[in-house]
Amino acid sequence: MSSTVLKSGLLRRSQRPIWREKASPLYQFIKFLVLGGFAISIIVPILLVVSTSLADQEQLNAAGGYVLWPERPTFQAYETIFSGNLMFRAIWVSVVVTVGGTLIALFTTVTMAYATSRPVLFGRPVLLAVLFTLLFAPGLIPMYLMVRELGLLDSLWSLILPGALSAFNFVVMRAFFMNIPKELIESARIDGANDFTILWRIVLPLSKAVIAVVGLFYAVGFWNAFFNALLYINDTAKWPIQVMLRTYVLQGTSLTADQLGIAQAAPSQAIQMAVVVVALVPIALVYPFLQRHFNKGVITGAVKG
Repeated sequence: MSSTVLKSGLLRRSQRPIWREKASPLYQFIKFLVLGGFAISIIVPILLVVSTSLADQEQLNAAGGYVLWPERPTFQAYETIFSGNLMFRAIWVSVVVTVGGTLIALFTTVTMAYATSRPVLFGRPVLLAVLFTLLFAPGLIPMYLMVRELGLLDSLWSLILPGALSAFNFVVMRAFFMNIPKELIESARIDGANDFTILWRIVLPLSKAVIAVVGLFYAVGFWNAFFNALLYINDTAKWPIQVMLRTYVLQGTSLTADQLGIAQAAPSQAIQMAVVVVALVPIALVYPFLQRHFNKGVITGAVKG
């Protein structure tokens, strides 16, 4: 009797998937160490940047340039960068480019992905043209000449239109649309719905996850882009925040009191770290609201079936 129960228990255990098996204490301890190491490697640099932006000159000199934990936190660096219109103007440009570019990019990606996912539409030439860009990207000089011929130099459109369609995001969204049951599309078409009605009333409500993920990809790309601004924007009043970040951090250029229009500026090292914090905060605040859609959108959009 006992042997029969033991065999049945072993049989049930062997039939369970491997991911449902209880991990051993050694495996859990190793996983804790690995994940803890990754978490520390991410948290410490962020803490270092934030702490340095809150330190004064005396603490910076004592710590050798970077402060891990400020003893006397001060917001002098943030008061310095927000005293003039320079930072507000750069943030406004980045917000306009990010919001406008993301909306335009989502519109083009959704419409083209839906058109190429339906065999009855004219999507095959468009699909081949977009996939061609994955292998052969346009060169730097041809892109600049095209932007110049279109009259977009020194215009915010030069920061939006060149990135209005990503081939990778297009492929992900098209794969997601192709996984939608054909019966839903066919039943709606029998009821007299056209393609625009099907896209708006059936496809988009079922695609919130992939739209959130692709929208996040586009928003991060537009917010972090600085190279197009260096190429196409000569007016410093139209610089996005990432160009300021590059100028003040990577090139070692510090903000002075004359540039900011104030009597006395904060330490340059603290100002540089404060610019980094200001550039990171908006995207860091948006991501938690889209995190629950992230895994579902990427996995479902990338795997067919």
